[in-house]
Amino acid sequence: MDNLNYAIIGNCKSAALISDKGSIDWCCLPDFNSPSVFAKILDENRGGSFEILVDDSYQVQQSYERTTNIVSTVFKSGNDCFEVFDFMPRYLNGSGYFNPAEIIRYFKYISGNPAFRLKYDPRVEYARFHSRLEDEDEYIKCYTTEGDYDSMYLYTDFNKQDILQQNTIYLKQDCFALMSYDQKLLSQTLDRQYLKLQKTKVYWLEWANKLTSYAKYNHEIIRSALVLKLLSYDKTGAVLAAATTSLPETIGEERNWDYRFCWIRDASMVIKVMSSLGHLNTVKRFMRFIIDIIPDKDEKIQIMYGINREKVLTEETLDHLTGYMGSSPVRVGNAAYLQKQNDIYGILVDVIYQQFTDFKISLEDSESLWTIVRSIVRIVENNWQKPDKGIWEIRTDEKHFTFSKVLCWVAIDRAIKIAGFIHKDKYVKEWEPLADTIRNEILEKAWNVEMGAFTQFYGSDDLDAATLLMESYGFIDARDPRYVQTVKATEKELCVDGLMYRYRNRDDFGLPSSSFTICTFWLINALNAIGEKKRAKAMFEQLLSYSNHVGLFSEDIDFKTKRLLGNFPQAYSHLALIETAINLAKGELTEDEQILEAIQ
Repeated sequence: MDNLNYAIIGNCKSAALISDKGSIDWCCLPDFNSPSVFAKILDENRGGSFEILVDDSYQVQQSYERTTNIVSTVFKSGNDCFEVFDFMPRYLNGSGYFNPAEIIRYFKYISGNPAFRLKYDPRVEYARFHSRLEDEDEYIKCYTTEGDYDSMYLYTDFNKQDILQQNTIYLKQDCFALMSYDQKLLSQTLDRQYLKLQKTKVYWLEWANKLTSYAKYNHEIIRSALVLKLLSYDKTGAVLAAATTSLPETIGEERNWDYRFCWIRDASMVIKVMSSLGHLNTVKRFMRFIIDIIPDKDEKIQIMYGINREKVLTEETLDHLTGYMGSSPVRVGNAAYLQKQNDIYGILVDVIYQQFTDFKISLEDSESLWTIVRSIVRIVENNWQKPDKGIWEIRTDEKHFTFSKVLCWVAIDRAIKIAGFIHKDKYVKEWEPLADTIRNEILEKAWNVEMGAFTQFYGSDDLDAATLLMESYGFIDARDPRYVQTVKATEKELCVDGLMYRYRNRDDFGLPSSSFTICTFWLINALNAIGEKKRAKAMFEQLLSYSNHVGLFSEDIDFKTKRLLGNFPQAYSHLALIETAINLAKGELTEDEQILEAIQ
């Protein structure tokens, strides 16, 4: 595995990663956070996969069907050629969405006499125990023989024994393979799969067509928006940080975490971006998720929750799996749910503020959100002066992190704005002194005269990429000399060959050694804000070139090799890509706008 050359498919219930050779190497069913069915990405020998094996004469090319989440993989050797469409069905069916826990592989015959073998090797329940395969006439059943019972079903019009024995298959016409967590009630035919393929294609085309269009980088914006949509969970409105667990930030180290959860910070930022793109259903579902997980006025807000609103996310290691390229441990669950991170309050109130000002929301939801806002103000009032773990989830010391303090100010500032918007003037007068107090303390204690910059935490000499967000959250003007100096000092200290560290000081696991993708986007935005627009654009286009073969980004990038690292695809990275692209495209007219302007 030289790089994360995977495409993702999904249907807002679960997802799967398809390698550039057409192998399904990661999938959890029935939901995103269920135990894996295929986990070759975490253990090449034991994890399990569904592979299409061809001889060395075949060339393999992979791409997305235009503006969809359907993956096309073409296998060609001379005149022998076939194409595989991988997708998880999603489309409107009656009053709701049809998005079952299944993957469909549609094999399209193109020409010649193409030949391949199928290696169907599911290992359910994280491959803890052996999975048995049996031909049961209607389907091939996979099930566990020890440990927790689990099963899944493969429906196909290929000869089942050819699959089980990995015999050579000569494709002469279109065929299919459907993997389902549940037994199907209806007969599974090729025509039925073709209909699902076309309906799913139409769904994604229509979804993408509703996105706001931009003059530049529109293709990259659409692909990133499709990724963010895939990482949203229909059932509850949660938004996942990523579809995977334990893909390492650095090969051979132990910074391996489970990201199949909803971080309030990440999800709120995703929702803010999706709002700007015009997709309000995703926004509404997430706001409902927030209302549902914060039922009590005095309940502590966690930094993260399970996608089904779980509040306990116990972390454990799967020692039987060797990890991505030997990077162990493999973790499921995430102990970070116990951490205190004061920045989440500002990010959440910022999103709620947008709901009040930009969208029509019901009176009931408005009242619920207003209650949440007042609860958050009380929490911030009682906690903003205390140290925390910070945005980067430092597992040891708590400190007075600058970004956390800034976001505490954001929480009060947006709460004041919301109060003014709904004519609750009493709260405006009550909260304004608190906002001023927090802001004044930050300006005094976070500024380091010798460094000429706002630093990572009070009294620190270390710089942190998160301080670049001070301007975008409205804390400081882009023309303020202190911000300009912070941007330049942070770039000088943390930027290497166009890629950014989060920070360079030692943490729980030593010195960081890979670039955190979102931080490079933050620097580009900051450079653009202070007027260095040409350099920002050049850096942005360089960063885009580091995506994988289908335009996807993970959490991290290796400074030297530029390989993708960390969990994948990363919502944080793609939301920052969209935000940066929109900022760089401001002021430029789309082709349609140019035509309308010419007519007028």
